Amino acid sequence: MTLISPPTTAEPHAGADHSDAESAAARALAETAAASARTPVAAGVKPKLAMRKVSVFYGSKQAVKEVDLEIPPNAVTAFIGPSGCGKSTVLRCFDRMNDLVPSARVEGEILFDDENVNAADAQAVDLRRRIGMVFQKPNPFPMSMYENVAYGPRRHGVKHKGRLDEIVESSLRQAALWDEVKDDFRKKSGLALSGGQQQRLCIARTLATEPSVILMDEPCSSLDPIATLKIEELINELRATVTIVIVTHNMQQASRVSDRTAFYSLGEDKIGYLVEIGDTLQIFTNPREQLTEDYVSGRFG
Repeated sequence: MTLISPPTTAEPHAGADHSDAESAAARALAETAAASARTPVAAGVKPKLAMRKVSVFYGSKQAVKEVDLEIPPNAVTAFIGPSGCGKSTVLRCFDRMNDLVPSARVEGEILFDDENVNAADAQAVDLRRRIGMVFQKPNPFPMSMYENVAYGPRRHGVKHKGRLDEIVESSLRQAALWDEVKDDFRKKSGLALSGGQQQRLCIARTLATEPSVILMDEPCSSLDPIATLKIEELINELRATVTIVIVTHNMQQASRVSDRTAFYSLGEDKIGYLVEIGDTLQIFTNPREQLTEDYVSGRFG
């Protein structure tokens, strides 16, 4: 797929009707979605991830209410919506990262390959090997690039140096970083890389444990446009073998990289909920809900 640049919308002339500007922005975004459109996810495909009536609480405060959704395999699903509507909270449910928040409580059923991730015999460590996470800000460990990538496989029992060498090189290649670091990756600290390189190193570190799902929580929010483009290209390459769920505030990015889009919003009770989910082209050009149309048209957010 050829990536296209985000659409630019001309500033309206003084006195121009505000709705005209909204319509122009909506048309531009729809054109981006149409140009980036892929074959819609086939009906009846067995979901890789699913939620059934999932609600999340932090102490006595409810953050997310009764989310029902399915994430198809080997596709990219984007979560969009205004700040505070629970996108990241929902994302963190899949690999039980909310377990690390003492006040957090999750209700409902969360499935990964038809298995309940919160079952009594489910191991969070094993789950996080199979479902990797890339955070908003790059977080390489204060060690060499080699040790960053080898860290996960070592924790999971890989000791043979030759095998570790293979994993590190393969992961750096998958993350489109190998050609930039191959001369000094064994000695150079991951912290010495640029922001975009650090994020790709974190993706390589995630890939080293051979996950079947990667969760990305606004992975480009702190990156410049060139670094962002490289991450988007990487997402497009990984989709063939990995299921990706990405939280983004950038609707152009969602339209460029995703096959499916889920729109979340806040109710009058200030609790986040899922408004609708569908193929990306449909969400951006023909949403079922007026609230979704208002959001993708820029009328609020």
